[in-house]
Amino acid sequence: MRHVPVFRWVLALGLALITWSAVLYATTPDFPELKQVELTVLDEKPDGACTVTWVDPYGAGELEGAYRCDPERDTTLKAPHYDDRGFGWDTGWVRAEGPGKGDLYALEEETAADDARIDLSDALVMIGLPLTVVAVVGGNVRSLRRARGVRPRLIRRATRLKEAAELVAQDHRRAVEAVRAAWEPLHQELVDGELGRIPVSRMRGLAEKRLRAGELEQGGVRTVRDVLDAGTWALAQFFGMERGLAEQTVAAARRTADAVGREVTVRFDAGPEPRTTALLAALRVLVDAGPGAHHTARAGSGLAARLEPLLIAAEPASGVREMLRTSPYERDNVVSAVHKLRLVLAEAEREGLAERFAQASVDLLRGPDTDADGLATWADFEARPAKYYGALAKTIEKSVAPPRPGTPGVPGRGRRG
Repeated sequence: MRHVPVFRWVLALGLALITWSAVLYATTPDFPELKQVELTVLDEKPDGACTVTWVDPYGAGELEGAYRCDPERDTTLKAPHYDDRGFGWDTGWVRAEGPGKGDLYALEEETAADDARIDLSDALVMIGLPLTVVAVVGGNVRSLRRARGVRPRLIRRATRLKEAAELVAQDHRRAVEAVRAAWEPLHQELVDGELGRIPVSRMRGLAEKRLRAGELEQGGVRTVRDVLDAGTWALAQFFGMERGLAEQTVAAARRTADAVGREVTVRFDAGPEPRTTALLAALRVLVDAGPGAHHTARAGSGLAARLEPLLIAAEPASGVREMLRTSPYERDNVVSAVHKLRLVLAEAEREGLAERFAQASVDLLRGPDTDADGLATWADFEARPAKYYGALAKTIEKSVAPPRPGTPGVPGRGRRG
């Protein structure tokens, strides 16, 4: 449901009415300066309409014109009782400045239109002011209600915890990748050497009569390594194999290679050598950090995954302005996300995760230095080889393909690196 800014429209209406009132008041002509004069009433109607003469006080002599006399004045001031000429008497007003100076000014008639504008201005401001007050008060009350759930400090704490969790997971992943990068060429070299010693006839999973191993060996394809190097196309083109049989032969070679890869083990019995030293140096980071670093990194990865959707949902709670822009439905989701964040932070604080993340990151950032510390690394390995082999096994367990159901095994051969 989208938020409807009712009080905003009420405020706009109130301000518009007040503005209209101010414009009417400002554009109403000012009341002119007047001077009272005596009028000789030449002719007078019962309703007060009369013809009068007066002496212009500003030197224009005697003037004559229409005027609105006071019909309620004493009868002795009216014709024919006032004087023997049959005229009456009254007083009036003439302009004392500006254009028409000295002319009669009918006070009631001239000010009627201006009074109407002033009355309208007063009415508009009397309506606009209450509307404005209602809009301001109601809008603030509604804003306060809509701003409930704003927790910028909580959002900042959760964001910092998420960043620390992501950082420790990233540091551990970087350390693991360094071990795998140093291990893979050594492992691949051992696998290639082993495959070069396995004859074609020992590949399992193919009918030996159809394989024609003797013909392959005569053509120079004697080992599993040779089959993999030749590939399906070469087997079909140069050895006269049917396409399907060539594909089956290469597939069998790959299954054999997978089995060998699972069985061949990189060992450090041969002593210092640049590549094995680099592998030991990468392993030393994980060994020194201890198994707790692995568990902490997993906890960090899991916590970051929990916090990310909650932080996205609770993002408007980082500020009042953001919260005011949300709809009522979204605001309920924000409040719920903030509540869940509070629970997650309380749990993390009880377990001391922030401190564990920081310490694990420090431990994992002690990168390997094979040039300056190679001998010390070998000495450390000789002092606790089981820890190094354990760390290596845990690191590479996902790098080696798991056994496929029904895949025949190949006898394992431990090799020295």
